[in-house]
Amino acid sequence: MNSTLELSVIGNSTISALLDKDARIVWGCFPRFDADPTFCALLNNGDDEETGFFNITLLDQVRSEQKYRRNSAIVVTKLFDDNGNAVEITDFAPRFKQFGRGFRPTMLVRHIRPLHGTPRICIRLRPAFDHGAQRPAKTRGSNHIRYVMPNLTLRLTTDASIAYIDEEIPFVLEAPITLILGPDESLTDSVSQVGKTFYERTNDYWREWCRSLSIPFEWQDAVIRAAITLKLSSFEESGAIIAAPTTSIPEAANSQRNWDYRFCWLRDSYFVVHALNSLGVTRTMEGYLSYISNIVAATDDGYLQPVFGITMESDLAEREVSSLKGYNGMGPVRVGNGAHTQVQNDGYGSVILACAQSFFDRRLSKLGDEILLKRLERLGEQAVQRWDAPDAGLWELRTRQEVHTFSSLMCWAACDRLARICEHLELEDRRVYWQIHADNIKEGILQRAWNSEINSFADTFGGDGADASLLLIAELGFLPPKDPRFIGTLKMIEERLRKGPYLYRYNRPDDFGIPETSFNICTFWYIDALTAVGRTAEARDLFENMLACRNRMGLLSEDVDPIARQLWGNFPQTYSMVGLIKSAMKLSKPWEVAF
Repeated sequence: MNSTLELSVIGNSTISALLDKDARIVWGCFPRFDADPTFCALLNNGDDEETGFFNITLLDQVRSEQKYRRNSAIVVTKLFDDNGNAVEITDFAPRFKQFGRGFRPTMLVRHIRPLHGTPRICIRLRPAFDHGAQRPAKTRGSNHIRYVMPNLTLRLTTDASIAYIDEEIPFVLEAPITLILGPDESLTDSVSQVGKTFYERTNDYWREWCRSLSIPFEWQDAVIRAAITLKLSSFEESGAIIAAPTTSIPEAANSQRNWDYRFCWLRDSYFVVHALNSLGVTRTMEGYLSYISNIVAATDDGYLQPVFGITMESDLAEREVSSLKGYNGMGPVRVGNGAHTQVQNDGYGSVILACAQSFFDRRLSKLGDEILLKRLERLGEQAVQRWDAPDAGLWELRTRQEVHTFSSLMCWAACDRLARICEHLELEDRRVYWQIHADNIKEGILQRAWNSEINSFADTFGGDGADASLLLIAELGFLPPKDPRFIGTLKMIEERLRKGPYLYRYNRPDDFGIPETSFNICTFWYIDALTAVGRTAEARDLFENMLACRNRMGLLSEDVDPIARQLWGNFPQTYSMVGLIKSAMKLSKPWEVAF
């Protein structure tokens, strides 16, 4: 059985799990996003004879229906057999306030109830460890099964027959049952009552959280789903926001572009903070800013590696795992990410742009001060030194280093925002210092990255290639949108990187050849650029097309095949959901004139 990205995600900002359209849990890392996957069938061909899944199967099933509860991270799946029997499965990870603090345990709750007739189901719970290579030891109690792994013990507590579950025996579902998979602890009430209480409080939490969102008048459901997905990508213990909860889903079929995205990239920080701010999600934004500030505080000289672990781990050594076959057999499966050793000079601007929020946003409980400024100035000095130095670039090229225009642009942004922060803090000498550096870098970019022969900025200094990241020139304030040089760059990128309604990152061969799929965030950047120059009707059409590319649950991965319109890449992708939010905010009719 082939895997697809027709998946839903549940979670609680500590763990997450992916479910397929039939409510099979095919991916989930416990007790945190970057752990050894407890459920790994997504990377093992989804083969039921293997391990790493939690399936509730309706015998003789012929179809299924699945949806999220409105404004929540709770998934409801209905399964129908060919005899008119049906069951409903409700899945969630508990999340609510308890004893004055957040309750988000390493736990999944599954509630199953008969809808019609006398459905026969089979529950098959096969957690794994050592990346699918081994199955845990099991011990049974009167109402639970313990799954013992080297660094984790999970307990399934249920009011269903333990023997039926342990031996995977089909049975008639005559009444509702509850399955709680979580810590090896006894429940304080009956499993059905605990499941009911956790469901009600979790549903209330998400409904109330969504009530606080600032959303556009148009595309409200799409933005709310993207916002919830962004929240689910936050590891609240540290404030980190991961790029995606998966690893090694290829960017294109058999492309070898299989990477582990369960980490926090500094390049994403500005865009994530911008999206959170536009949504009014200040607590999550504060947590993320705290995570970034802690990384900044830990550097002595201001040098930043591009990516960190969710609790600020700096060593993310990359290795291949042979025990998993890969997504539909398309290996390798990689754990860790070698990008942590790369030089990427755009990160200084990303971090400073993100942290600048804390100096100007009066809603935040902790405002930026001169102590934070001094730490950010260390990053600024790195930007001054590195703005015209070769690096791996935004797209993390592994075998080629050049002076990438976008990296230089972000170094300019670092100095420009430091000057603005200093002005805000009434530190005139420091404002002048950083403004001089910003002006020098800007002049250097204008002279060395502009290519008059193609009437556009080039991807590298002295080059003539196209790079979708140059669409951010206006977004970052380097040039106004109507500047002829930005218009020329937009035209060049359209001609070279657009394929139908989609945009590629670049069109030069990289370590794996020429990219085969479009990059979703780049298409959103293109939509935003069209909006900025007044081509709003085109932008709206492209945005509607991107909404149509989402899977049936409203989620996006990293990439889209422009021909087959098939999702590829790690899933769900934070960057893609952030792009959706930002584009919707820019394009929507304002509430004041909407009705």
